[in-house]
Amino acid sequence: MKSGGKGAGGGRGGRPGAGSAKGKRPSHDARRRAAARPKAEGGEPMARASRPAAKPEAPKRTRAEVKAETAQVLSTGVQQLVVTPDENEMRIDRFLETRFPQLSFSHIQRIVRKGELRVDGKRADSKDRLSEGQTVRIPPLKLEQQAERPRSAKADADTIGFLHSITLYEDDDVMVLNKPAGLAVQGGSGTTRHVDGMLAALTDKDGQKPRLVHRLDKDTAGCLVIAKSRFAAATLAKTFRSRSARKVYWALVAGVPRVKQGRISTYLAREEAYDGDQRMAVAKHGEDGAMHAVTYYAIVETAAQKLGWLSLKPVTGRTHQLRAHAAHIGHPIVGDPKYFNIQNWELPGGIQNKLHLLARRIVLPHPRGKGTIDVSAPLPPHMRQSWNLLGFDDAPYDPIVEAPDE
Repeated sequence: MKSGGKGAGGGRGGRPGAGSAKGKRPSHDARRRAAARPKAEGGEPMARASRPAAKPEAPKRTRAEVKAETAQVLSTGVQQLVVTPDENEMRIDRFLETRFPQLSFSHIQRIVRKGELRVDGKRADSKDRLSEGQTVRIPPLKLEQQAERPRSAKADADTIGFLHSITLYEDDDVMVLNKPAGLAVQGGSGTTRHVDGMLAALTDKDGQKPRLVHRLDKDTAGCLVIAKSRFAAATLAKTFRSRSARKVYWALVAGVPRVKQGRISTYLAREEAYDGDQRMAVAKHGEDGAMHAVTYYAIVETAAQKLGWLSLKPVTGRTHQLRAHAAHIGHPIVGDPKYFNIQNWELPGGIQNKLHLLARRIVLPHPRGKGTIDVSAPLPPHMRQSWNLLGFDDAPYDPIVEAPDE
């Protein structure tokens, strides 16, 4: 008799039966999963984690990092930037300075003058105002990546001390500085020390930095208005644009105008000098870039008909307006390196060859309706020396009378 073909515990060919727990072999997929499972030191598979650990949250980028990233993108080609609510009514040159601090003032003026910058597809001037939602076309820019240097607490303290020492007026919204002659208001080619840069030391806890609302030439001394908040900046910009701010300048000029009080009305346009320097020249109505400029003047005192102390009131605010107008009437401002055009004129002894122009007084409504801000600046040292030498008494305040606003 054949021995029973299926044994009690065996299957075909003597293999363990399928029902035997000990004899069950793992499937191919199970073996693959087991091989892939990490092993502990003893060779046993490690327990499976319930779920993967959450990824740490990416750190927020700083404003400097965002600007650096934007600069890298802009260096590659044309970009279209949309004006934000904070940038509403901002001048185009100020918009570019804010968005691209690496750009020099001369570079900004160059791309605007060449028509490379467009607003909503139209050519724009650097002094034009932007509106929220407009699109600004920026041409390709070669921006050098600027590493963010750590601020020095001592340097900031020194800067704050200096700014406070030249402050003529200050409240929560406005500062009026007595800008020294020779200190630039903004940076430019080769200019590293300027008021706009110094204001960074006054940045508040919310990241708001005081802002310029108008400008003075580097060699002009006197009243410079600073906005300490966005609201003040927007309101004061409207004040200057609407000519609601009254400005009075003092100047020492060569010779004495024949008319004691007068009005100078011309068109001024920018021209390139042979050495590449820029200056304003009297132009005709309709010429490219010509803008109307109006200045009232009055003679305060004279010195032997050789020198005249003028009080000047600009109605418009064109670049170099007072300097160009004084030269236009034949009485350029003493010490002016750009517009003094009298041949063989000798500087009187004891008078320094520096620009004798002072932003003497600024009168404007407070941005929050709190009355009127009325501030005067003293003569800078080189002008004080000249006034003393010539025997001028600066007690008379503002000799321009009956000078209309328009």
